Amino acid sequence: MNGERATGPSSTACDSQDTCGCGSALADRAAANPLAGFSRTLLWAFGLIIAVVVLLIVAAEQLGVLDVLTQFVPWPVWFAAVLTGGWPIFRHVLRATLRRKITSHTLMTIGLAAAIVAGAWPAAVLIVFFMRLADYIEYFTAEHARQAVRDLTALAPETARVEREGREVQVPIEQVQVGETVIVRPGEKTPVDGEVIGGHATVNQAAITGESMPVEVGPGARVFAAGFVQLGHLRIRVTAVGKDTTFGRVIQLVAEAEQHRAPIQRVADKFAAWYLPVVVTVATGTFLASGKLLATAAVLVVACSCSFAIATPVAVIASIGASARRGLLIKGGRYLEVLAKATVVVLDKTGTLTLGRPVITDVIPLDADLGADEVLRLAATAERYSEHPLAEAVRGAAALRELQLAEPQDFEAIPGMGVRVRLDGESVAVGGRRLLAGEGLPPIAAELEAQGKTLLFVIRNGQPLGVLAAMDTLRPDVPEAVAELRRLGVKHLELLTGDNERTAAAIAAPLGIHWRANLLPEDKIAVVKEYQRRGHVVVMIGDGVNDAPALAQADVGIAMGAAGSPLAIEAAHIALLRDD
Repeated sequence: MNGERATGPSSTACDSQDTCGCGSALADRAAANPLAGFSRTLLWAFGLIIAVVVLLIVAAEQLGVLDVLTQFVPWPVWFAAVLTGGWPIFRHVLRATLRRKITSHTLMTIGLAAAIVAGAWPAAVLIVFFMRLADYIEYFTAEHARQAVRDLTALAPETARVEREGREVQVPIEQVQVGETVIVRPGEKTPVDGEVIGGHATVNQAAITGESMPVEVGPGARVFAAGFVQLGHLRIRVTAVGKDTTFGRVIQLVAEAEQHRAPIQRVADKFAAWYLPVVVTVATGTFLASGKLLATAAVLVVACSCSFAIATPVAVIASIGASARRGLLIKGGRYLEVLAKATVVVLDKTGTLTLGRPVITDVIPLDADLGADEVLRLAATAERYSEHPLAEAVRGAAALRELQLAEPQDFEAIPGMGVRVRLDGESVAVGGRRLLAGEGLPPIAAELEAQGKTLLFVIRNGQPLGVLAAMDTLRPDVPEAVAELRRLGVKHLELLTGDNERTAAAIAAPLGIHWRANLLPEDKIAVVKEYQRRGHVVVMIGDGVNDAPALAQADVGIAMGAAGSPLAIEAAHIALLRDD
């Protein structure tokens, strides 16, 4: 990569698991997903509040309780209650008025004032209640989303193992200096950005790069903070620490996107802008025709208060509830309004368009005496006790073909290369091209790599027996979903991935969408901002830590909730609770 950014076919309108790959199942992540509980709590709490309040008001009206309260409670008490409860809203309306803007709150405030003039104090209190409830729903969901920034910091290591005066010293991350050497062992996260100066390891850097496969790194390779070292160990020369690392910039980008997101004009506000003059005209006509202030106030109360005060929270709750039953969590009604205006949809690859896990797609024998099943059986036997994600894919392919595996002996994991075992007295190795030890690549290898596939070579006693190709495959329902987006009027779809150009092209080409590869989190958010500067309404769909800044910045961010990272879910405005 070396920081190079690649793009796919000409863009005219113009990933990514956060997991370490160390064996966490999608089901476990879905079970730990807080969204289902959050949506149920939200629906039950606010739905119950509205139902109880409405029933109480109806009962009180029928029994004459409201008239009794109006008669015996002094008006200063009513006025104090209305002023105290509604002050934040009144202040907002005043500021909007000074900016010459009419909002739905402006209408409700006029209705509230009319209720006060008419002496309908219970109605005034009820209007204030529903106005505050609608605002609290928006605040509640927004505050839940801001948890993303706090969750980010928990993903980065807080300490590092540093070489100082010939000894390894564990120090807080803020005490690590650029130029020092950090030691990272198997099962640990890289605490800094840096250059590998010693050791070999298999590292999952999907949190930053979005690459679907763990990468084999050695001297000269670049690694990022929050990467997970699965096999091997590394000595890293520090190039960036803390907020200066790529991961640190992700935290900063998410925070900035949350703070500077453009305001959304609500449908209710647009309606209020032309509805208010109509209401004022009708009220004025009523006063001129009847000469009664009470009748005029009644018109304003009916036209400006109850419908808007009740409709806002009820509509939000109804939409969230209906969506949740269909596996969709929406963190506020405003995002439904924006979705209808979307012109650009940008998508992550790994875990969003794809399943997020490698699958063996090809088994090619290189020895005429061996069939594909025998090559796969040897590979699965050698990988029987390996923890590498590709090993799991090999074992899965063998299980699908119901192959019987032997018991390997002298299992050895070779960091940066693969595995080696003894089987029936012979040496069997499975791994990348470095295992070929000077042997030329088979002709089929170049063809498979051009398709964006990762290759594993099966070698017995130094002789290549076959090649296995693995790829993170497309979700089966993606083509239909992309076609439906086009039918709904989305003008431009684009794939944004941290993976390499070959893999990006292999996924995007069958879908007929544009692509950009080798992107870091700051590159993804830059793409979103660029489209927004051009006047587009942008929807971002992703699932990983590296998608969080773009999800937060987009007009609507949609996270893959069932298999996505909790951080992406928090940063997004909508989450898909089902894995489809």
